[in-house]
Amino acid sequence: MKLHFSIPAAEELREGRGGRYVVYSLFLEGFLLGKARYRQLRRWDEQLRQVFGRAVPAFPPKFYLAMTKSMADERRSQLEQYLQNVTLDANITKSDVFINFFRKLQLATFKIQTQRAFLDVYLADGSSITLDIQTSDTAERILQVMSCKMGLARELIKYFTFFFIQDHDDGALSVVKKVAEFELPYVSLQSMKELDCKLGIRKWYMDPSLDTLLTDCKASMNLLYMQAIQEVKRNWVKPTEGQMQELEFLQKKANKAKFLEKIRDVQFYGYVRLDPCICDYPEVGCSAEIYAGNNEINCCIKLPTNQIKEVSFKINRLRSWQVTFLGEEDTLEFRFEYNDSGTWEWIILYTKQAFLLSSCLKKMILEQMMKETNKVPEMETEMLESMKNSKKSSIQQKQVSEKLFPKCKYSVSCLVMIFSPICFLWTGRLIMNLMVMSLGRKRS
Repeated sequence: MKLHFSIPAAEELREGRGGRYVVYSLFLEGFLLGKARYRQLRRWDEQLRQVFGRAVPAFPPKFYLAMTKSMADERRSQLEQYLQNVTLDANITKSDVFINFFRKLQLATFKIQTQRAFLDVYLADGSSITLDIQTSDTAERILQVMSCKMGLARELIKYFTFFFIQDHDDGALSVVKKVAEFELPYVSLQSMKELDCKLGIRKWYMDPSLDTLLTDCKASMNLLYMQAIQEVKRNWVKPTEGQMQELEFLQKKANKAKFLEKIRDVQFYGYVRLDPCICDYPEVGCSAEIYAGNNEINCCIKLPTNQIKEVSFKINRLRSWQVTFLGEEDTLEFRFEYNDSGTWEWIILYTKQAFLLSSCLKKMILEQMMKETNKVPEMETEMLESMKNSKKSSIQQKQVSEKLFPKCKYSVSCLVMIFSPICFLWTGRLIMNLMVMSLGRKRS
């Protein structure tokens, strides 16, 4: 599935002999990942083609004459689309050619050498674990190191991931960005110093029922429990008075398994909560709290009359969505096309966490596909039963191969670039067709 790449800026620089060249700023989910010249990207494209051949999308052609402003804008847009299309193929994004290119790019852009370093990873209870790493280690590699240190079974690593997180003076907590597997967390933290972000580990699935697959492992249950306690304290979940009393009782008894069982019945448990934002529904300029999870975008909207209106937008009624930079600093527009009572309309949210919301939507759709097939959950349940029977889940290192998705009625959203300044559009059918074609090739 396409990643949220963009090239919002290009800078013309002079070489030592008076020549000129253009440096493109490559952003991932709204944050600078690295800077590269056209010839660097072209050389990388050639390396990709040596390995993957025709699976690599067309690269923007070279200009042999001096570029005009319109030509420069066209190339920037073409390079942006190329980066997005390259990431459609998971084989490419997991390859050494892909990972090493962005590793070197990040290190060079932020002038960081490969060397030993210590990295603090924060848990939901506020404590941290210090890891001995290399500055050039990817998030995937660091997550493996983290899981070994915590005793987390390898089969369960995929249910967790890293996020960049902000703590605010008023006690609020913001999830700023999900860290990509090939990203270098140590380097990214240096580039985000102004935001005072820290690296945190959190679960990464949107269906609360998946908790049941993780409670037989002590390390994964502890991670779930700490995050659940945090969400109660931060008012991310909305328990009734009776539910709150029961949860407090179970917390005092340190009954983690029962606590996690009960909290699954609480409103907004398992959702990702966004910072308060502005929306245009049902009226322009309304403030809203956004919760994404359990196959919906839930908006608690404050109307001009100060009344609170709760609206649930179900993902099976959503056709497409897009994220647009509005030109103002850190201002993003997230709009989605929604069918309400047979009529399609665009709902607009103005939130700095637009890319995070987009990632949540894609995750929910993929999980819904998996649930429809009834294959992946059964496989995981059988694997976990085997772990439980052996009573050695903490040391088992048996890998389980993931089954492929069959043809499915659900649309998977995908990133497609529109030729207007820094605008992204996710459409439903393109990625599904690509996935079906890919399955056909693999099965043949």
